Amino acid sequence: MSEVLFINACVRGERSRTLALARRFLAEYAAAHPGDRITERDLTADRLTPQYPEVLSERDELWAAGRLEQPMFDPARQFAAADKIVVAAPFWDLSYPAILKIYLERISVANITFGYDEKGAMVGLCRAEKLLFITTRGGQYGEGPLAWMEMGARHLEALCAMYGIPHFSVLCAEGLDNAALDGRAILRAAMDRCPALAQTF
Repeated sequence: MSEVLFINACVRGERSRTLALARRFLAEYAAAHPGDRITERDLTADRLTPQYPEVLSERDELWAAGRLEQPMFDPARQFAAADKIVVAAPFWDLSYPAILKIYLERISVANITFGYDEKGAMVGLCRAEKLLFITTRGGQYGEGPLAWMEMGARHLEALCAMYGIPHFSVLCAEGLDNAALDGRAILRAAMDRCPALAQTF
């Protein structure tokens, strides 16, 4: 049985197109892998505190004392222990909503999600072999002249290298707000890709 961690950063809740796409994928995944367990972490419910000075001070003191079992590090330990990870977040301001950035800062903990070898080189400590990023974009940034402006998937892919997660992939529906395109058809096409993707994820 694989432990699948679903990180939900869809700030519009059930009105979110990204969440609708993620729910379709997870339903197809559950059907294809009935023995696996999917655990959802809803970042809108978690309301994790940004790393203000007092939060960092507490974190640094606990880390220096080797107290990595403390609740502050629960998100990092959960992330590191997952076999597969699904992150769902819309494309906002060229990346993703702030709640996801706060979460990523909270899970980036030395000796839990990453570390260093005897030569000082960074090594990933996460168990997961795969991370799937599910997103929707109003414009078209996956390829073409605006591709250089897309920072969300690019950042997550870099973090996968840091965390030691070898396989990164993206399920995206984009151009949804382009009046010259049929946004509903684009979203349906992305949903239609879910069964095959779920089989191999």
